Amino acid sequence: MDKYHFREIFSILKKEVKGYQAPVVELYAQNRHVFHVLISCVLSLRTNDKVTSKVCGELFRQVDKPQDIVKLGLPRLRSLIKRVNFYKTKAKNIMIICEILVDKYRSQVPSTPEELLALPNVGRKTMGIVMQYGHRVEGDYIPTDTHVHICANRLGWVKTKKPEETEKELMKIVPREYWLNLNTILVTFGQEICTSTSPFCSQCPIYKYCPKIGVIRNR
Repeated sequence: MDKYHFREIFSILKKEVKGYQAPVVELYAQNRHVFHVLISCVLSLRTNDKVTSKVCGELFRQVDKPQDIVKLGLPRLRSLIKRVNFYKTKAKNIMIICEILVDKYRSQVPSTPEELLALPNVGRKTMGIVMQYGHRVEGDYIPTDTHVHICANRLGWVKTKKPEETEKELMKIVPREYWLNLNTILVTFGQEICTSTSPFCSQCPIYKYCPKIGVIRNR
């Protein structure tokens, strides 16, 4: 018997999240634009998805390829993304990423985990998202951000303190058939219902499967 109720939970949430606003990275993934997936993921780190979406929309109306950002220049790039958190650091890293893509990869986003992780400001979460949603290549990774981390702990799937630890534990217990969609489903669900502060438990479609571990206050 599946004590974690993966089949039931994923079946319910897969249908449920279709009515929610998709994460900004997923929107660019649907267009199969790998470069946009990479840059939107870098911009989204520690930034509200609504803000990231607006910034990405404005940025990608002016740039489409790595060489466009290189030509844009750092001051202009900073100005365009200044609403995201840590925009100065992100602008610097994005500029370096684009220079590397132009010089080393002929303006293409590399398609191996090792090459992606060698890029500045690209960690396992970003690497996993680019591989899964950009290149459509499954591998030994489950992109894990704060939403995935929080949901997995509340559901009792894991008992971890950091997203990096959560990914390792999820890979041990979650059937591989769910790895590809886990991030999109739990991030969307986390943004709409299982919010980091005071989740909407009264509206939760998987309420009966959730022990609400760590939830002190809910709506």
